Amino acid sequence: MNRDSIGGSVRHQSRILARLTQRASAMRALWLACLGGVLLFGVAAGAAPSPQTVLFLGDSITAGYGLELSQAYPALIEQRIKKEGLNFKVINAGQSGDTSAGGLARMDWLLKNKIDVLVLELGGNDGLRGLPVEVIRKNLQAIIDRARKQYPQIKIVVAGMKMPPNMGGQYSREFEAMFAALAKKNNAALIPFILEGVGGVRQMNLADGIHPTAGGHEIVAENVWTVLAPVLRSIQSPLTRS
Repeated sequence: MNRDSIGGSVRHQSRILARLTQRASAMRALWLACLGGVLLFGVAAGAAPSPQTVLFLGDSITAGYGLELSQAYPALIEQRIKKEGLNFKVINAGQSGDTSAGGLARMDWLLKNKIDVLVLELGGNDGLRGLPVEVIRKNLQAIIDRARKQYPQIKIVVAGMKMPPNMGGQYSREFEAMFAALAKKNNAALIPFILEGVGGVRQMNLADGIHPTAGGHEIVAENVWTVLAPVLRSIQSPLTRS
């Protein structure tokens, strides 16, 4: 083989090697681009914030006395939250027979986990026992203060309650006004009367005439949602907004 033939063969092999090198570089670049896309997708997917927490602190109304827990209004609110695509979880801290003092005594334990919204539904049992309105007010205020001390950005929703006529006109008026005053003082949202459309309506209550039926809880859930929904939407993470 002469020198020209050898030189031509070398040049030909060099061109083939160059093309193979370019092709390998292109394939490597494509692979890296795909890998980068997968990693970015994974990071984005993993960056979704954890659900914020709504705590319902209440008595037998919140606990769903006489019903399955899934029929109580907090569970119905949780269903509505999911339906609306909001990133919140619900904790039902309702306890039948609880009072404002009992709720206050439970706060240290309840505040161990981060709470973003506190729905405060207490005071009804205090009122039925005829406790002084000022005592009830102080306990409810202490609950709010303790929650805000632990979590300064927490949102408060105060659930108002009314007393039956047999408690006396003056006491009933002072009791009802207490909830509005608490909400105003603490810049909290107010549910004027959580049992609106249920209290005193026979078919919406169990045989005791006090605790809502499953249908009654559906109405209670609507009463709560009307006030709670704007609060949730105001604080949800921008990444979760639809």
